[in-house]
Parts: sequence; C-alpha cells; structure tokens
Amino acid sequence: MKRNMGFGDKVVRLLIACILIALFIADVLNGVWAVVAMTGAGLLIATSFMNFCPLYAVFGIRTNHRKKMS
Repeated sequence: MKRNMGFGDKVVRLLIACILIALFIADVLNGVWAVVAMTGAGLLIATSFMNFCPLYAVFGIRTNHRKKMS
C-alpha cells in the first residue's frame, strides 16, 4: 500500500470522525443512523492512521505531495 493521503486530508477525516462520535455520545444519532455513523467514523479513523484510502487508489487520486528524491 503506497501512501496516498496528505496531512490536510487526514486532519479533515479525523475531525469528521470526532463530530460523528460526539453526535453519537450526545444521543443525537440513534438506531440505524448511529450504526452507520460509527462505522463511518471507524473507517475514517482507520484510513487516516494508515495514510491510505482504497477509494483514492481506485480512482488514482493522491493528496500527498511528497517531493521525489533524485
């Protein structure tokens, strides 16, 4: 797995995951929506820590802009 996520993308994903978790804890989300939100938050957190997004790989998207060493 080659890294395909940049720092900004990881921060945005973690912020969205935190918001979803906060909504769940505040009991704003319940039932099926709570399960969907927690699954989504888990996926966002996992992809952030792995620096890899499978959907980005499928569509050829890269948000990390590392300089190539020559």
